[in-house]
This record gives sequence, structure tokens and C-alpha cells, in this order.
Amino acid sequence: MTTRTAEEAPVAGREELISGSEAIAQACALADIDVVTAYPIRPYDTVMQFLSRLIADGALKCEFIVAESEHSQFEIVKHASAVGARTFVGSSGVGWFYALEAIAVTAGLRLPVVALVGNRALDDPGAFGCEHNDALAVRDLGWLMNWVSTGQEALDTALIAWRVAEDPRVFLPCAISADGAFLTHSQQIVRVPDKRLVDRFLPPYNRGDLQLHPDNPITIAPQVNEDWLMEMRKQTDAAMRRSRDVIIEAYLDFNRIFHRDLTPFTEEYMTEDAEVILVGVGTLALPIKVAVRRLREQGQKVGFLRLKWFRPFPMPEVQKALSKAKAVGVIDRDYSFGSPMHGGVLAHEVRSALYDVEPRVPVVNFVAGLGGREITQPFAREMFAITQQAAQSGASDTQTHWIGVRENQE
Repeated sequence: MTTRTAEEAPVAGREELISGSEAIAQACALADIDVVTAYPIRPYDTVMQFLSRLIADGALKCEFIVAESEHSQFEIVKHASAVGARTFVGSSGVGWFYALEAIAVTAGLRLPVVALVGNRALDDPGAFGCEHNDALAVRDLGWLMNWVSTGQEALDTALIAWRVAEDPRVFLPCAISADGAFLTHSQQIVRVPDKRLVDRFLPPYNRGDLQLHPDNPITIAPQVNEDWLMEMRKQTDAAMRRSRDVIIEAYLDFNRIFHRDLTPFTEEYMTEDAEVILVGVGTLALPIKVAVRRLREQGQKVGFLRLKWFRPFPMPEVQKALSKAKAVGVIDRDYSFGSPMHGGVLAHEVRSALYDVEPRVPVVNFVAGLGGREITQPFAREMFAITQQAAQSGASDTQTHWIGVRENQE
């Protein structure tokens, strides 16, 4: 029997019934953020409400700045990060787009801002329901990106996000995506860890020689044009490539310190012997897992693969999990109009990842749950049935299937 010392002994923390937004706010307090900026847009804005309460109660000491727009929000945390402050910010839908100039610059300047995207449909028409196109707008800009599916995962991933983003080998911003309403406003039992354990896991933010300070005169945001731009883009590419190993290290330390068993990039659910596997991100995991269990009871070999990280894309894990399947169905809570197959973003990423896998795995694309529409059990079974047809034929279904759309709407 192994005896732990007092220093090594786990500290249980406390269990709370909180929403996904409140879980993120708790992570901010545990991480001792220095600067947070706020501007109200649903559904992310509940995080700022909970942060305000924590500050008022004395549980968090930080600069809480109410900006006049989403653009100003991201400009403020960008500059705060440059001078060495640990920052947090967030937005949703068109608010995220309004800040896009500052969002792009944050990645280009290699500033490890952590942001929450409360996933929301883009206007017009006005909608508050969940879609993923808001977050996906930054997929090619140098932001680390992940999707969380529970309140517990939201808290855990936020702590991991600061650890990875602020690592000198990375220094890239990170966007944590949480499905609007389904996660931001839904309450779950979440274990909030002891602050002493978080301090062991998350070191202070240190920019070193890159910190903007009067005693360290350096150039921020230079105009370089053709002289150095390609070299700077290549440096960002190198940082994104290095982030994979840093993420793995962070999860290993997280599991060791908090006595957890988290996998870094993906979650596999009954995929070991699955012939048909559906793939998705975010909270759609719950109804799809229910469908998997019910279909398994009927003798069908089905499974589900959830991607946790989208950038860096977990290509080795995706290939390993899906290469043994007879067919794969990819569920997109987004759209990419005019793209190959006229499908979704995630499906094209998965197709690309599987391109060199032999034998070639048939891939079917589904667009579902747009605008916050529920992905019900009949819809889940329909997607499994269509993917099963591809498994039987051995060929990809080149049609993108829009699930649950009213008839005669074209």
C-alpha cells in the first residue's frame, strides 16, 4: 500500500450545483486572473454576472472593466496580456465577429488571452440558439480552440487553457467554446478544486523578455509587410505545432495533481468494436451517447467520438479511432456554404484527416441542431441509419444530409 505525504494527499475541493458559465467564472477565480473585460451579449454574458458576484464577495481580486463594445473588450485584454497580466474575455455570435480585428491581432502578437465563446447563431435573422460558426471564424488565425460538453469540463479546460496558452513554447490565445443555453445556462454538479492544487498546476504568467514594460523597450505590432511577415507566420505555425506536446504535458500534470483521468484531445464512447461511429463536438454528446446505448441494446455496433480540441486538430487520435470503422458520420452544428460537398466545417476536417488512411473509410456529413434546435433521439437514430447504409455499400454518401429540416423549404 502506498502512503502519500501530506503534500501529495489529494484535497477534495467542494461540489456545487452550477451552470457552465458559473464553472468558467470559478476557474477565473482559481486562476487569479488580473484583468477581465465585459460587454453584455447573450449567452456568454452570464459568466460576467457570476464574476461580478465573486468580486463583490471578495473571492476574486482583479480589474473588471466594462467596455463600450466587444471590439474594445478584446483590445483591452490584448494590451493587458502584453504587459504581463493574466486575462479573460468572452463574447458570442455577432459580438465575436465585431471583435474580429482585435481577435486576429491577438493571435498575430502571440498573446495568451483566454476567451469564452458562448456559441450562438449569427444574425440575421436574429437568433440566440446554439451554432458553431461564430467560434469557427478564427480557426485559421492561430487561436487554440476547444469545445467543452459539461460544466466540469468547462472548469477543468479553462485551467488547462491558461497553462497551455501561457507556456513560452506556445504563447497563443485560446478560445473555449461552450454551447449557448445547452451548457452556459444549464446547471450540473461540478467539483470545484482546492485553490492550493490549482496553484501547483498553474504557474504565474511570465512573458520574460517579451513583456512590454518601460524598463524593457520592445516593439509591439510592427509594420513589416513583405520584409518579415512570412517569417512571423512561420513562427506562429511552429508554436501551434509545439502546442500539441504542451497540451499532453498539461493533461498529464492535471491528472497527477487532481487525481483525474482525462484524455487530452478526444473522448471515445463505445468505439472499440464499433462498425459505425458518429463524430461531433460540444453538448450533442449527450443525446448521441443515449442513442449509442439504446442501439447497442438492439445489437448494433455503434459508437461516438467527441473532439475536445479543434486547434491543434487531433489528427493521430481521429485516425486511430475512426480507421477501424466501416463508416463514419460527422455531425456539424455549423455550415460552410459552397464548400466541397456543400457540407460543414468539421466534416471537411475529418475527411482530410482520413484521406491517407487505408482502406479508405466512407464519411457521411450531417448538418443538425442549427439555431439551438434539439438533436432528438429520432434524429440521432436517423443519422446512425444513414451512416450504416454507407457502411454496407462501402462508399461515402456524397450528399450532405440536413437533419430535421421542414420539407419544401428550398
